[in-house]
Order: sequence, then structure tokens, then C-alpha cells
Amino acid sequence: MTQGIYVSAAMPGSGKSLITLGLADALHRRADRIGFFRPIISEADAGQDPMVAMMARTFDLAPSVCRAGLTAQEARTLLASGQREEIDSRCVAIYAEIAKQVDVVIVEGTDLTGQDAAVEFDLNARLANNLGCVVLSVVSAKDRTTAEVADAVDVSRKALAAANCTLLAMMVNRAEPAELAEIGASLRPGVSGKPVYILPEIAQISRPTVGEVATALSLRQIAGSSEQERDVESIKVAAMSVGNFLNVLDAGALVIVPGDRADVMVATLASTFSPEFPVPSGMILTGGLAPDAHIYPLLAQAPFPIFDSPEDTYHTAKQVSEVRSEIWSSQRRKAAAALGAWSKHVDESELLHRIDIPRPVRMTPLRFLHELIERARSDRKHIVLPEGGDVRILRAAEILHRRDVCDLTVLGELNQVRELAASHGIDLSGITLIDPAASELREEFAEEYARLRAHKGMDLGRAREIMLEPSYFGTMMVQLGVVDGMVSGAAHTTANTIRPALEFVKTADGVKIVSSVFLMLLPDRVLVYGDCAVNPEPNEEQLADIAIASAQTAQQFGVEPRIAMLSYSTGESGTGAAVDEVRAATELVRKLRPDLPVEGPIQYDAAVDASIAASKLPASQVAGQATVFIFPDLNTGNNTYKAVQQSSGAVAVGPVLQGLRKPINDLSRGCTVEDIVNTVAITAVQGQNSAAPAVPNQEA
Repeated sequence: MTQGIYVSAAMPGSGKSLITLGLADALHRRADRIGFFRPIISEADAGQDPMVAMMARTFDLAPSVCRAGLTAQEARTLLASGQREEIDSRCVAIYAEIAKQVDVVIVEGTDLTGQDAAVEFDLNARLANNLGCVVLSVVSAKDRTTAEVADAVDVSRKALAAANCTLLAMMVNRAEPAELAEIGASLRPGVSGKPVYILPEIAQISRPTVGEVATALSLRQIAGSSEQERDVESIKVAAMSVGNFLNVLDAGALVIVPGDRADVMVATLASTFSPEFPVPSGMILTGGLAPDAHIYPLLAQAPFPIFDSPEDTYHTAKQVSEVRSEIWSSQRRKAAAALGAWSKHVDESELLHRIDIPRPVRMTPLRFLHELIERARSDRKHIVLPEGGDVRILRAAEILHRRDVCDLTVLGELNQVRELAASHGIDLSGITLIDPAASELREEFAEEYARLRAHKGMDLGRAREIMLEPSYFGTMMVQLGVVDGMVSGAAHTTANTIRPALEFVKTADGVKIVSSVFLMLLPDRVLVYGDCAVNPEPNEEQLADIAIASAQTAQQFGVEPRIAMLSYSTGESGTGAAVDEVRAATELVRKLRPDLPVEGPIQYDAAVDASIAASKLPASQVAGQATVFIFPDLNTGNNTYKAVQQSSGAVAVGPVLQGLRKPINDLSRGCTVEDIVNTVAITAVQGQNSAAPAVPNQEA
């Protein structure tokens, strides 16, 4: 039977969308199929609900299992006309349609922001009962004393019990971070004796972005950067002289200025070109006043968006101050912060142990990537990113930090990294920045490099110069255990990433060659392809080495290895040098690792299709069910993984380097922010076999 969980606000402003998102993320990793339902929404069109859209996008939910019910206006009309049962009937019908297709449905109730919160609370309780859902009740600690929070939890418990609701859990949200322990100590145990989870107020979520402000006020952008996902950390009204205004300007401030104050506009823009001055998040020109025509070319160069408003400065500032931020509106950055807070403060295993959820039978791409993040987070590691001059690296670092995936160090010239981050509205707080040229570690690294490369004639002076290169500096951080792994290649070649590792990190014991795999995420399973990125024409010994390393990588990421040594013929049907080489490599794998199931030579169709395997290799334990595919050369492997990726819609994660003593991974120069996030998570998981001390903060 499908399990339903009703997330219900116990009071206005509870921030229950954070709870919904965290719960969905936890359930998605533990249930095969999930659905989402919002019975009543505030939008005028049930098809335009932003929370429904975010859940569908984040968890790849089909429209049939991610739906809204009635609009608030429809619900009010039905209540006013005494047709309360019609609300229940319509919501039950939609819920039943969703429940037929999934194992668990998350239902998010109303926000209690209407004129009569008591009526809404009763409506939510009644819906939860009629849908057959257990209730997860969310209390807000915002602007409440510790005693008031404890009382609110008790009141919510009693009210839900009076309504005959089955309570799954109580959660307190939006608590002051410094008061978490005090609130926890003040809460009285409920009937079940289960813990009440307390989540803090998160500034990154509560602050609106300039895009949210622009949307709320229907502002028109007239100049500047198109990047609107920039947090508004404060509001500054320019009603003073330029000198005094610059003295109070803060980083991330939204500047509100009359459209005829060219002096303030130019001064604010000029401040962004100096590392001594902060970079605003945006600017609004008020009063419907158009700037002088000569000013527009300057405004066009602004690293922040500039809008105009027909309202005067006072009313514009008042409207901006009333804009409310939502998790769904700014997508990834706010969602990352929400999921990071959830993972820190909620024991998912304990919470979900309270209900019966069927275990998943399929490994979808999204589930694999969510579980990858969770595995990286479960045993925290430290990863260095040498390419601090690439904005994609900085965006990925911000998301990784907000999701609490791992500790991060970014290399680069400090002022340049900070300016790049500020100009793109990226928050690097909590991330260590190191300039190799100014680091106290450089001398130690140079001495070690000179020692390791002395047989190649390396002297200390030259070693000092080499340690100025971020890829060498970062690799030495890994070598000496300052960090656990490195990810590079967004702005450099594969050779630039691998060369330092080959010089002094070296291959692991028993490994003769560094190779790579792609994790191919198909709709219902994960396959491992190797080698598709490093070795052009491996010989039989190298093929065997790649196969064994790929099987170990598969095991590390939860894939049971069944190795297919691919060729253009299957079994004994073909001859020729290429086939014989694969045959010899297969026998070598069997000799070196008799515990690994391996078949070869074998054609791709016989490796993946059970019916073809039955006719070609009926006695094989691998044919028809292979999970690890070893290609005979780079040309075949690279083209095959791209063909599968493009034709089947598979997600290709990688390349994942293997064979090195310590985890170092390469990025494609065309990588996306999401690619970087996934590769860092993979590297962190690889690094969980060894520990490294924390790096000293050298940002000063």
C-alpha cells in the first residue's frame, strides 16, 4: 500500500518547503517511486505552482505523479458555499491517481497565511485523514522565545491528536543557530518519545535574490549583467553624497537610487573595479527617470543587473523590503543550502524507520547521483580545486559547501578569486582560499618535489617555480595528506592534470597503468565503461589492468562487477591479432583475480542482451548481464560512450581516474557546474579509504 506523508505547517512562516525538499531527497534514495501533491495552492492557475515545478525538476517526477489540486480561490468559494466535502473529494481523487503509480506520496499542506489560520489548520488535518497520510508537523521558531517554541510544539501535538491525525514527527524550523541546544533542552517528549528535529534559520534561503525582487516588483532590466541569482544581503538607499554613500556600501547590497543621480551610479560602478570596495548585488533606478544617455554605456558594463522602477525611491525601498524569498525561486543555490541543513540536523534513518517504505529495485540516474552526494557526506573529506580562476569551479564550490558535501580548498591569486566571485554573486564563505605564490606551504612542497625528482636533476630553485603552478601545488597537497583528493581540468588539459600525479603520486601497488572509466547512468541501472579517456591502444597486460581497476571502481560505487572484455567477435568464433589480444587479457584477469566474473572476447550485444547471450554464450555468468565493459582501445571506448549517451539519454559521469595511489580526477573543459559537483563527490568517496588532516586557513 502506498505511504502518504502530509507536511503541515503548525503556524504561518514555518518554512515547511525546506522540510518537504529534505524529506523528498531522503525518500528518493530509499523508495523506488515517489510522488508529490499540493492540495491547495495560492497561484491562480493550478498548473503554474512553483513548488510543484521545483519538485518535478529536482526529482525528475512525471506530471502524472507531481500535481497540484485546487487554487486557494476555488477552496474559499467551496468553503463559503458549504461544500467542504467537495474539496476533500477532489483532493482524494487526485491523490488516488498519484498513489496508483508510486510507493510514497509527499503531500504539502497550505501555509496558514489566510485570514483564518484555524480554519486552514483544520482543513489540513481533515485532508491528511481523508488521504490516509501520517502528518509531519512543522513549528516555526522565528521571532519566538524558547518557551514559546516548546509550547507551540505541545499545542500542535494536542491539536493533531484532537483531529485524530497520526503524527509521524514534529519538527522545529527557522531557529536561531545559537539557540538550537537551548530549544532542544526545552522541548517536552511526546507520547511516542521520538526526537523532535530542530533546523536553524538559514540566511542563504531567507535572503531574496535580485531576480526574486525584480519578479515581485515587475521591474525591467535596462543594463548590467544578466545574472539575477545574486543574494540581496542588504538594501542601501542612496540619499547622501557619493563619499558618504561609498562608506556605507556593503558587498551584496541592493542599491536603490533615483534615476537622475548619475554620480552615485558611476561611483557604485567604479567601486566594483577595485578590490578595496564591495560589489553590490544589483541596482534599481527609481522615479521613472532615465539616466543621461552618456551613462548607459558605463551601466552596460556593470557586473550586476540594473533595473528601473516607475515608483519613487521610498515606495520602491518599501516594496523591496517586503519581498519574501522562497527555496523554489532561486533553484540550485537555495536548494543546496536547504539540503545541507537537513543533512546536518535530521537523522534520516531514524525518521524513516518510523514508517514502512518499500526498498527500491531500480537504480535511476537521479537516485545514483543523490546517493553519491550522501555517501560523500557520510565520511567527510577535503578536496582541492586548483582552478580558482574559472567561475564554474567557484559556483560548484559554493553549491558543494552549501550542501555540506565535503571540505574545500580553492587555489588562485586571492584578490582575483574574490573579485571573480563577487562579480558573479558567488558566496565563498566557509571555503579555504590559498594562493600558491604566497602560501607558507610552498617551500615545504618545493623541498619535497626536489627530493622526489632528484633522480631527474631537479633542484630546489626550479622546484619553487614549479610549485607556483596550481596543478602541481594541488597535487602535492594530496601527496602529503594536506587534502584527500584533487579535481582539475575545467580550464586545462588532461595531461596537465595527470602529469604531476604520474611524477610523484604514482600508481597504486600492483597497478601498472593509470586509466579511466565513465559511470553510465541508464534509466534503470549503472554501467561502467573503461577506458574511454586516457590510454589510446592498451596491450593485453594493460587491458587486464584496466579491467581489474574498473571492477574495483564499480564495487566502490555500489555496482556488482561482471566484466565484459569487448571485441568484434564472441567466444571462439573469431580470430585475428585484436581478438587474440582481448582473449589473452581475459585469461590474465582470470589468473590475477579469479574471484571476478569475466567474459571475453564478447560483443556488446551479447554482453547486455540475455536472449542474444543465450544463443552465443549460454553457459556464461557474465553474458547478458555485464556491468563493467572494457573496450579494446580508446577510439572504440570514447565513441561508444558518447553514442550511448546521445542516443539513449544516459547520463555519463566521468572520466573517473583509477590506478593512482590517491584520488585525482580530471574534468572536461566543456564541463558544467553539475559535472564538477558530481566529480568532486566521486573524488571524496574515493578518498574515504584514507584520512587527511585539516588544512590551515591561509586566506589572510
